[in-house]
Amino acid sequence: MNTFILADNQELTSYAVQSLIAENEDNTTLRVSNRIGLIGTLKEHPDSVVILDFELMDFVNAEQLIILSERFSSSRWILLSDNLTPDIVSRVMYNSQSFSVVFKDDPVSEIRSALRAAMRGERHVSNRTLELTLMAGNIAKERENLTATEQEITILIAQGKSSKEIAVERVLSVHTVNTHRKNIFRKLGVNTAHDVTRYALRAGLLDSSEFYI
Repeated sequence: MNTFILADNQELTSYAVQSLIAENEDNTTLRVSNRIGLIGTLKEHPDSVVILDFELMDFVNAEQLIILSERFSSSRWILLSDNLTPDIVSRVMYNSQSFSVVFKDDPVSEIRSALRAAMRGERHVSNRTLELTLMAGNIAKERENLTATEQEITILIAQGKSSKEIAVERVLSVHTVNTHRKNIFRKLGVNTAHDVTRYALRAGLLDSSEFYI
């Protein structure tokens, strides 16, 4: 018998996933609503398959999730979310072999394949996840090209601050800030502050919960 722990607070998603799990009569599903509940259930069922919406659970960051998966090393994990940043996907994929990654808008066949792979102790990665992994690699290269000062100014630009405001905050001349701004735009291959904000969110320089673009 396979035990699944469903860590997702969306009723419709939970119902749909439980229906897929129930296609195999030997499966049983346990639901949790937060990280503490998940840890307690894993203590009782350490060999479970965890289906987790990372965005809806109270994890501080991807590292906290990876540490938990290592603590319960016999568990298998399926990340099933509406939206995961390339940074989160790449960290999970590169740091642990126990994670499958699919999205809620992936075809049902992808989600079903992830469930079956987890029952076999294998990993399943959807096509969209592979695309994000490649994107994460490109973002990492972009980020390596930015100096530490440029990364800091990138954050300030993404926060909507003008060159004059950045100059005051960084104790720089407006000319120096504008030079940094031009270099940032050139290295990222973008033309607007809006594009810089999108990059900063994708690269994990900003918390997406604080910005709407």
